[in-house]
Amino acid sequence: MAKKPRTTKNHNIITLTAVITALSLLGDSMLYIALPIFWKEAGLDSIWQVGILLSINRFIRLPVGPAVGWLYKRIPLKTGLLIAVCIGGLTTVGYGLFKGFIAWIILRSLWGIAWSFFRIGGLSAVALYSDESRRGEAMGSYNGIYRLGSLAGMLIGGLLVPYFGLTAVSIVFGFITLIGIPLILLGFSEKKQAEKEKKIQHISSFSFEYRQKLLIIVSGFFITLLIQGVLTATLSSLINHHFGKEISLAGLIISVTFLSGLLQSARWMWEPLLAKKIGRWSDQKSVRNPLFIGSLFFSSLSFSLISYNLPAEVWIVAAVAVLLCATAVTTLSDTLAIDAAKHTGALTFLTFYSVVQDAGAALGPFLGYMIIGLKNGFSYLFWGGAVIFSLLGLLWILLHAEKKSVLAGKSESAL
Repeated sequence: MAKKPRTTKNHNIITLTAVITALSLLGDSMLYIALPIFWKEAGLDSIWQVGILLSINRFIRLPVGPAVGWLYKRIPLKTGLLIAVCIGGLTTVGYGLFKGFIAWIILRSLWGIAWSFFRIGGLSAVALYSDESRRGEAMGSYNGIYRLGSLAGMLIGGLLVPYFGLTAVSIVFGFITLIGIPLILLGFSEKKQAEKEKKIQHISSFSFEYRQKLLIIVSGFFITLLIQGVLTATLSSLINHHFGKEISLAGLIISVTFLSGLLQSARWMWEPLLAKKIGRWSDQKSVRNPLFIGSLFFSSLSFSLISYNLPAEVWIVAAVAVLLCATAVTTLSDTLAIDAAKHTGALTFLTFYSVVQDAGAALGPFLGYMIIGLKNGFSYLFWGGAVIFSLLGLLWILLHAEKKSVLAGKSESAL
């Protein structure tokens, strides 16, 4: 009974971190819906500038991530999140106050810095405050809650900006983000001991632990590249390639952009419940790796299916399957990274994992649009993604078999 209050408090810290992150995502997610249409209100000169502004924050995170990880080793999680909220809130308010391409480049670059603090801080919160027996559930809960900020930013921002303007909505979202400051001050204790970096153990480059950590990094890169990068950036283009600018469903004519937005919004709606459920399933003994392997192979199958020009209803089912698999593989990949972090310096490994994910997210849209420009480019792109998911699944099967062998060897030596 003595451990229960501490466990509840730790869970509350993870939830609070996710809520603060969700509030901060309102402005960033709103831009993906509003800026391509209302770019003149931002003082931009051409539509091509929109593409740069929506991607520059991802590239900024590549060099900034290691520096943020270094800082988190020297400051409490509470301080890092306060920095993130202040930068994120003021940046979002800045969308409404400043005009012009150069000003917005600076603002979007600052948001990239803020997100590095949020991302590394969030992963660290789960690593530090989750119970070992419920780590998957904690990771799923964290991911699901903070992604509600993306859903709200897209839906509410898309609804309000046409009526009130980009300036007014940005300022309001910025002040909502700053609500995170009192939440952090009231919700986080001053204790720093739990947040100190664990002593780094030396891991041989030939050891099982080293190969496991390397495969987690490789998986995180390709999952982010294919899901957050390729799929998110090219889904509208893929629908247009198969069905044209409008699609008929049950006698209704809907636009490509609406269908794409509806599909991606659906993921953010089911994510809080499904990600937590998947994480809870994975917390059962010896289930996490097989569940991840199965999710990778299902991702491969669904990725290959959406490359075909199927009947609209069948294609949409396949697309929903892709997004369901996306929830599973991202939740499980992050949880495996948290598991691996317990064997060495948590912040060191999680920082590297986060930076590699940022590289995948930044490279994905560029790679995707380069390939779809080729003849049969969509087939190459999504079949290539299917092959990558299958290869990752095979590598995890081999690692899982090796893990069982290692554990069996330890049992025999103990006897």
